[in-house]
Amino acid sequence: MTIKQTLCRVYTQDINDTVAFYEELYGEKCRLRFEYKQTGLTLAQVAQVLILSGSEEALKPFAQTRVTFQVDSVAEYKEYLLNSGAEIIRDITKVPTGWNMTVRHPDGTVAEYVEFSQQ
Repeated sequence: MTIKQTLCRVYTQDINDTVAFYEELYGEKCRLRFEYKQTGLTLAQVAQVLILSGSEEALKPFAQTRVTFQVDSVAEYKEYLLNSGAEIIRDITKVPTGWNMTVRHPDGTVAEYVEFSQQ
C-alpha cells in the first residue's frame, strides 16, 4: 500500500480563474482537467491542488471532503481503513480517472481515496 500523492481540495464556481491563479502561484501548468458529467463538476489539478468546480448544488455532496489521497490500491486501503476504525461514506466506485471511495477517518476528517487507471 502506497500513498502516491496528497492533494488539498479547492471548491469554486469559476474553474478558469481558479486554475489560472494556482498555475501562477505554483509556476506550473494544469496537468489534469476533465468533466465529471454524472456529478455536474469539472475537476482540474495544478501541482498538489485538486480544483472542483460546479454550481453550489453540484458541489454540496463533496464539500465536506477535505483531502484526496492518490493511492496504488483503493481496495487495500478500504480494508486497512475499516480495520483502523474508519467509516466508508461512499464505497469504491468507478470514476473517469479510475476508482475512488470516500471515507471518514476516526478523527472525523472526510477523505477521498483515488486509484488512477493505467493509461
